[in-house]
Amino acid sequence: MNNIFAKHEALQKAYKNLITLSPRDPFHVVIERPLSATVGIIEGRETLLFGTNNYLGLSQSQKAAQAAIETAQTMGVGTTGSRIANGTFGLHQTLEKKLAAFFRRKHCMIFSTGYQANLGTISALVNKDDVLLLDADSHASIYDGAKLSGAQVIRFRHNDPADLEKRLARLKNHTGAKLIIAEGIYSMTGNIAPLKEFVDIKKRHGAYLMADEAHSFGVLGEHGRGVAELQNCEDDIDFIVGTFSKSLGTVGGYCISDNDGINLMRLASRPYMFTASLPPEIIAATLAALEDLEAHPELRVKLQKNAAQLHAGLQDIGLNTGSHISPVIAVTLDNIAQALTFWNALLESGLYVNLSLPPATPDERPLLRCSVMAAHSPQEIDKAISIFKSVYNMFK
Repeated sequence: MNNIFAKHEALQKAYKNLITLSPRDPFHVVIERPLSATVGIIEGRETLLFGTNNYLGLSQSQKAAQAAIETAQTMGVGTTGSRIANGTFGLHQTLEKKLAAFFRRKHCMIFSTGYQANLGTISALVNKDDVLLLDADSHASIYDGAKLSGAQVIRFRHNDPADLEKRLARLKNHTGAKLIIAEGIYSMTGNIAPLKEFVDIKKRHGAYLMADEAHSFGVLGEHGRGVAELQNCEDDIDFIVGTFSKSLGTVGGYCISDNDGINLMRLASRPYMFTASLPPEIIAATLAALEDLEAHPELRVKLQKNAAQLHAGLQDIGLNTGSHISPVIAVTLDNIAQALTFWNALLESGLYVNLSLPPATPDERPLLRCSVMAAHSPQEIDKAISIFKSVYNMFK
């Protein structure tokens, strides 16, 4: 019998080589127990959490936890089926109506994960006769959705409106649909997209525009509706996709639109049709977290203040961060060996951040990716900066 994993020999070799450089496996860090939104037990020690995407700290919301407990006790713990067959509860529709109202749009369609939201939306919107124009730094779920759709894919340079316009101009005789996809905040670097400029371009070229606000929902904009709200171009975004697993602290994803065609997606989107729907206790927790998000705009103010504090502190040390100030702050390093040593030293010192390695990173350079929370205190951020500084001095 042939080894079914033989095709992964090169991957296995690369993985083994990586592990030899590190005292611990960076892909299997276990948070044994969260003590709060900002502190957890890792390797038996209290560790500052700066790598969880829990931007508003709502994964620890007591209101959401209580809603989940009460709902599980009254409605059970699962739906056992897909939305179109036997897995639609009234709570699904309640959440869709609440989200549509939050975004001031006509329609919302929820998915079981944020990954499936991109996979299911993109594959239902375009097919082989259409063209997708993707920012080069797009998330893997966007690229996977593009593959599932069969559409022609054209990448444009990251956050570069001029390059997008040049590529769209070459498609002036194309008869199929053209869909531009950009993210509000990019998950690896924290860069913010120029959505308003993309809106102007899509209008000139008769294209649709989809914004993935996974990392900006609840974070940016006066009401937390993301980069499109911040840049005052919401009404011209055709489709908004996002997730509950970041600022709401639960799991699931959504697509929002004013286009009535979205109802056809429920019959055409395989990642929606052929998977079990969100369980009722998760929907209840998500609804409660959404109420928290709306009732406490001060969380966004605190989050921006915390992001600015960490960004300035890391730059003062001399670390290489991006210019955008967002809850995602990445430190770019020169090579994988250096990044592994740096990351291990941070964790040994009680600070957990994400180690992001090529090919999952832009420009094939490793990143130490930090995610800031509204729940972080100024003292915790100062401590994180101090740990970064101590480790950085080891490299001088």
